Amino acid sequence: MQQNYWRSNLKILSILLSIWFIVSFGFGIIWSDFLDQFQIGGFKLGFWFAQQGSIYFFVLLIYIYIFNEQIR
Repeated sequence: MQQNYWRSNLKILSILLSIWFIVSFGFGIIWSDFLDQFQIGGFKLGFWFAQQGSIYFFVLLIYIYIFNEQIR
């Protein structure tokens, strides 16, 4: 029972951390120049992801993790 729990817990953690890495490092640094073509709230999208977006996504991923824990 515990082994199944930890296996599924590590799986969801890996997925969520991968998403956070893509959002924070990918959108904020790697693809920032491309995303700067678009604007959100008057700011270039690449700049927004680097400054605010990755934090919002991190908080969202925490809520997803908590919701997932409550389901199990």
